[in-house]
Amino acid sequence: MNLKIAVLSGDGIGPEVILQAKKALYAISVAYDHEFIFEDALIGATAIDKTRNPLPEQTLNLCLNTDAVLFGAIGNPKYDNNPDAKVRPEQGLLKLRKELGLYANIRPIKPFKNLLDASPIKREVIENVDFVIYRELTGGSYYGEKIVNEEGTFASDICEYSENEINRITHQAFKAAQSRRKKVTLVDKANVLETSRLWRKIVKKIALQYPDVMLECQYIDNVAMQIITDPKQFDIILTENLFGDILSDEACAIMGSIGLMASASIGNNNALFEPIHGSYPRAKGKNIANPIASILSAAMLLEHFGLEKEAKKVYEAVEKAIEYKVVTIDLNPGSRFGTNDVGDFISNVILSKDDLYFKNDNVQIGQSTIV
Repeated sequence: MNLKIAVLSGDGIGPEVILQAKKALYAISVAYDHEFIFEDALIGATAIDKTRNPLPEQTLNLCLNTDAVLFGAIGNPKYDNNPDAKVRPEQGLLKLRKELGLYANIRPIKPFKNLLDASPIKREVIENVDFVIYRELTGGSYYGEKIVNEEGTFASDICEYSENEINRITHQAFKAAQSRRKKVTLVDKANVLETSRLWRKIVKKIALQYPDVMLECQYIDNVAMQIITDPKQFDIILTENLFGDILSDEACAIMGSIGLMASASIGNNNALFEPIHGSYPRAKGKNIANPIASILSAAMLLEHFGLEKEAKKVYEAVEKAIEYKVVTIDLNPGSRFGTNDVGDFISNVILSKDDLYFKNDNVQIGQSTIV
């Protein structure tokens, strides 16, 4: 298969972790005789610094004319710490999602067996947890009208949803549930919010088209607790933009690190794959950022194009890295391995390199490096 992939590394640790994802994809292309063509473009604070635009037209045009987008991270303290900044890195990502029509954000939550003790939650609570969050991505308060009065003493963010916006992601969530454990949990705040009442009305109506799938509705505040205390109950979580953003970050506690959380953002014609962590500017250039979320996002890219055995190979290589403790310090504070080491190890496992060998309980990494 030939794929043209737009690479938007972005800010902070974005370029470092995306490089490791590219290594893994290159190794897959060699091992399975595919051709992946990567083309880099600017976004976020890096783009503002160079073009004064968080999403340059050149970047948008590239993304509209490629098979998929591999995305890193955006954000910079000089904007994060300046609430008065009119042009912000996040505006680039929000516009990109809207322009590409990426309405469904998919975030799998399935902890690795060898990392169960890395979570602050008890092993018996998270063992065998396996659910997916379907977050609506192009509506809600993130895109509604934003108002600030001249004095800067009043502000509002309008939360709006249409029937069509709710319809399209709901059908995706129910179809996904049909191939899993056949359960959808709608997360809302229907006792307070009019938009949540609209969600509940429409989702219940759509549920009638999927009689083999059970629908339950829960309030966001309750689910925020249940994800920690009883996460095994969930199969597919369906929710709006803001709630999905919060819940998926909370679910990182199950995984053991936000550096393990991959995601896919899907539309009718386009797809983007990214780790859910931020730009982590304090780690920039220190070779300590966890690249596994970025590499797992690349695996989701492969799955999107039907390359199931290739994606499985990436997952197996990641599991091998975790098994042999070739991980960054967020997963093992005493680790001597950095971002590049983890990426090289995973790529070498994919390629079954002869210079990768194990001796006693220490891992030795050969000199082959995928560039």
